[in-house]
Amino acid sequence: MSSQIFRSASRAARSIVSSASKQKRLFSEGRSVAAATAVSVKGVLPALASFGRDHSGNSSSTWIAGALALPAAAYMLQDQEAHAAQMERTFIAIKPDGVQRGLISEIIARFERKGFKLVAIKLVTPTKSFAQKHYHDLKERPFFDGLCDFLSSGPVLAMVWEGEGVIKYGRKLIGATDPQKSEPGTIRGDLAVVVGRNIIHGSDGPETAKDEINLWFKPEELTNYTSNQEKWVYGVN
Repeated sequence: MSSQIFRSASRAARSIVSSASKQKRLFSEGRSVAAATAVSVKGVLPALASFGRDHSGNSSSTWIAGALALPAAAYMLQDQEAHAAQMERTFIAIKPDGVQRGLISEIIARFERKGFKLVAIKLVTPTKSFAQKHYHDLKERPFFDGLCDFLSSGPVLAMVWEGEGVIKYGRKLIGATDPQKSEPGTIRGDLAVVVGRNIIHGSDGPETAKDEINLWFKPEELTNYTSNQEKWVYGVN
């Protein structure tokens, strides 16, 4: 009898999860079934069965209630996976002029107020050869040498920020390369005057972000954690 209940509950879980995922268009039907199956394989269902048995060894209503709760749990797991897949990371650096002007807290506060999450940070003074690696895509430009001299002239605050759309919106927060063309409200629009001292750098795309993060940070320097504010920023419970 208990084995029949087990199989029925398992089929119900797979069916409901599959239907919900179709409606949400988050995952294919096969992915939903796989998620529900993974839950049972990990021993959750047997665990619920043991917790639900009374002293006589019979399955009780507690087991059934726990089994019927599995579709919701599996769906929440998929929802969290979808949320995590939408997250991205970008490299942001406060240049020597921004550090020397005492703008670190001002710039960090703008990213924090937006709802982005800081996952790596360090203060370093890069060598000129390191600066050349950072600006390698501009090596044919006439200002390349001066650009590298400036980046290596003093401390740089290197950071990695995480969030949905953080690469694209991070660039919007920063503003145009020329501060005089940057909109008021942006970092450069509010805090900088000329191109040569535009105080901040931000990755301009996913591939650039990946390369720059790998250049400035070791894998172990990147932190993975769930911020308490995420449920208020993204609505993830």
